[in-house]
Amino acid sequence: MAQDEAVIGRTGELLIGTRGSAGPGEILVRVRGGSETFLAWSPEPLPRGATVLVIESRGFREVDVIAWGDPLDTLGGLSAGVD
Repeated sequence: MAQDEAVIGRTGELLIGTRGSAGPGEILVRVRGGSETFLAWSPEPLPRGATVLVIESRGFREVDVIAWGDPLDTLGGLSAGVD
């Protein structure tokens, strides 16, 4: 089972929420000039619509994900370089 290196480090949206160790969800990821779906596994349950980061490829269109928040959101809407 070969890893899909192109998807690691990408963010995507959960189309179907994950159930932690009880089962996978489904993620939509922009990759290779288009969008593709993968089974998504996470350590804890994540809801449908959550933004996630792909941290590992299991091969066979399966990936491990974690919840992801854009680090720029912590700026509170301020633009860089604006006083």
